[in-house]
Amino acid sequence: MTGRHPPTNHEEDLRLVVEGAVPVERSFLSMEFQDKALTCIDCGNDFVFTAGEQLFFHDKQFKNEPKRCKFCKAKRAALFGGNGQTAAPVYNKVETRTVCSSCNKETTVPFRPTQGRPVLCRECFQQGRMVATV
Repeated sequence: MTGRHPPTNHEEDLRLVVEGAVPVERSFLSMEFQDKALTCIDCGNDFVFTAGEQLFFHDKQFKNEPKRCKFCKAKRAALFGGNGQTAAPVYNKVETRTVCSSCNKETTVPFRPTQGRPVLCRECFQQGRMVATV
């Protein structure tokens, strides 16, 4: 089986049934999924857990049924960054206009400069990095 993905549970079950190692009654072939009505824990609306989704959950060996409708799940993913954990803090990008300490050219920098520290434009900063690596 080179060049193929590893067999899913269903492919393995089917192979075992065809070889006669497992009776049909004990394979996925005997399982029939039917659409199921569930209630969303966020909005309280009913949503359908389709037979196809149940098959997917079975293939992935997920133990729990979904708790949220598609809309609430998408809203939660957008709020929490898609990983179900707390969202990373959102920082506003700061652009500060200033004068380069090296060439006196006006420039913008992505931070607020602190008193007493030199601020370089992009070109002077890059030159300083090149000199440091040589």
